[in-house]
Amino acid sequence: MILDIVKVLLPATLGFFVGMGITPTIANYLYKNKMWKKTVKSVAVDGHATPVFSALHKDREVNTPRLGGVIIWLSAFISGSLIWVLAKFTTFEVFTKIEFISRNQTWIPFATLLIGAFVGLIDDILEIKGSGGHIAGGLSLKKRLLAVGAIGLIIGSWFFFKLDVVSIGIPFYGDLFIGWLIIPLFIVVLMAIYSGGVIDGIDGLAGGVFTIMFAAYGLIAFYLDLIDLAAFSALIVGSILAFLWYNIPPARFYMSETGSMALTVTLGVIAFMTDSLGGGFGILLLLIIGMPLIITTGSVIINVTSKKFRNGKKVFLSTPIHHHFEALGWPPYKVTMRYWVGSVIFAALGVIIALIG
Repeated sequence: MILDIVKVLLPATLGFFVGMGITPTIANYLYKNKMWKKTVKSVAVDGHATPVFSALHKDREVNTPRLGGVIIWLSAFISGSLIWVLAKFTTFEVFTKIEFISRNQTWIPFATLLIGAFVGLIDDILEIKGSGGHIAGGLSLKKRLLAVGAIGLIIGSWFFFKLDVVSIGIPFYGDLFIGWLIIPLFIVVLMAIYSGGVIDGIDGLAGGVFTIMFAAYGLIAFYLDLIDLAAFSALIVGSILAFLWYNIPPARFYMSETGSMALTVTLGVIAFMTDSLGGGFGILLLLIIGMPLIITTGSVIINVTSKKFRNGKKVFLSTPIHHHFEALGWPPYKVTMRYWVGSVIFAALGVIIALIG
């Protein structure tokens, strides 16, 4: 038990210190090369103007670099690789005991993290070099969803054909057989959770929420005796905390797509790995632990639908909903802190159900 705890906590600590170590160099590069939008976003997903958002973020959007998410996945990659190299190429037994890069638990989420980061990186670069003020400055939403869908199709097919996963866990019930539908479910879940990446909109907001969600799934994985997966989740937590250190108001940089896509799709994969494959209920628990993302995405859908069917009338002053609270006069730090508090409550509820369900 003690060794397992060390195996989980060490990657988190290492990820944090590696992130803190590489951040000054990355930040200097981002500022030196002016890696930010050149104009504030003025057009929403539905093609309508965004005057409220533009007024709220006219200064921060064009002076704060994007690509901050590089710190998260690069810290995780360096830390995980370092432990793996020490375990494989040194004679110290301790490194073998704490090494957590395993084929059956962490290869898939690690690959997902890096693939999502790469696609997001392309979008960010195009966004910076493109029109900036229009959503078409980067990859279109359709292309990003296709990329996420492709990831879901590949991994979902692997789960079905190679790992024989044909059911999902239902709390207080057991396994529900769905057969090949696990593949489209994988696609839908990854797309849905990816849409929650729009939570990245206020200093410290996304970093704190993702930290809490990955910590919750780390606890669930530990309870299910998926120690390597728990260690990987803890590594992500430590890496996000390093990013969050510099993202607390006033933010030095934004997470942007390379961070949000990497984290959302990886969170979705971890949810599946802590489901029937690991003897848990990870997928349905995502509806609880991921509630902050669901609420955020839902606010966008509600506003777009309302404007379409109610002659342009909106339910919220601006979306995602955290911008609505800003428009009401809430200071950004108040929105962020209350999101964090809500995230802790939802995460705790999800962990409780995982333990007693």
